[in-house]
Amino acid sequence: MRYMIILKVTSQPATPPPAELMEAIAKLGGEATAAGALLDTAGLAPSAQGARVAITGDRLSVTDGPFAEAKELISYALYQVRSKEEAVEWTSRFLKIHRDHWAGWEGEADVLRVFGPEDFAAPA
Repeated sequence: MRYMIILKVTSQPATPPPAELMEAIAKLGGEATAAGALLDTAGLAPSAQGARVAITGDRLSVTDGPFAEAKELISYALYQVRSKEEAVEWTSRFLKIHRDHWAGWEGEADVLRVFGPEDFAAPA
């Protein structure tokens, strides 16, 4: 099963991420890749550089960022794992690294299953 992890920051220190944090993230990423679990990961630009496209009734609208939400999406990871629990474990380890290496950083992650062809009935 594939899971998309979306990382959101709720409180970020004014200081840049410490080198120890970046080293720990790289180490965990290497471990996840070696285990065959991590398929892709990347940081996301601030919402100020993005846009939101919406349909309401018959009307299509495009709104440039930034968006008013208090939680800025900052990165994603795509995992291939055996269960939701395994995806939650990798995500928990990633968040704990932030807690342990960057005092004052707070965030959360959504762990969302990615549908594949196996999730849909064959055409009749």
